[in-house]
Amino acid sequence: MSRYSSRASTLSYAFGPGPVSPAVKWIIIANIAAFLLTSIFPIVVQYLGLIPQFVIERRWIWQPFTYMFLHAGIFHILWNMLGIWMFGVELERQWGTQFFLRYYAVTGVGAAVTTLLVSLLPFGFSSAMYGAVTMGASGALYGLLLAFALYYPTRPILMFMLFPIPAKYFVMIIGAIAFFSVDQNRVAHAAHLGGLIFGYLYLQNGRGGLSAEIKYRYLKWKMNRLRRKFDVHAGGRSDWDRHVH
Repeated sequence: MSRYSSRASTLSYAFGPGPVSPAVKWIIIANIAAFLLTSIFPIVVQYLGLIPQFVIERRWIWQPFTYMFLHAGIFHILWNMLGIWMFGVELERQWGTQFFLRYYAVTGVGAAVTTLLVSLLPFGFSSAMYGAVTMGASGALYGLLLAFALYYPTRPILMFMLFPIPAKYFVMIIGAIAFFSVDQNRVAHAAHLGGLIFGYLYLQNGRGGLSAEIKYRYLKWKMNRLRRKFDVHAGGRSDWDRHVH
């Protein structure tokens, strides 16, 4: 991601959002610590990675929480941590640390839930996914990408690190890729898709969004009903015609 500003018609670019924020810092530290642990003791992956068969049959219910801190290799963790820093810092500044951590957890666990549900479908790729291990922060990262696109829709993001496109189109593209690639077992596309879905649903209900819209419509209907009952006619634009947040 690049940021830009102009001074006296001079355009300059800066890479990334600047200094790391508190929650993002500790998320990165936790992921690095887990990566070092699994590098020394690979058997840990079997217990902390997400394996639908173990979650359902052995009741290892901690796996949907712990899998997001594990990574399969140096480039896997490098790209995920880079993305969390690039997109998470500005969102944490926008929301505050508490809501940011809650959102990150919801999207990460939501990605795991999506993986579990897809693994139970009556398809060949689902049965293969049922016994396979899924790990990585990609599901939560996709949730951050979704939120970033909603808050900064025109912010340019480098597609494939080559050319900039607005954030809203970037998320649409990666969402389509995740949806049409769910049946490919090499990459946890189900988790990616789940991060996007749960991120959208949570933002719609967690910070106004859908609930605020319903409340606004209800209050507007109630006021219009009272106006008709008492023959009240607004002489101009009413405050009740605005969204209630």
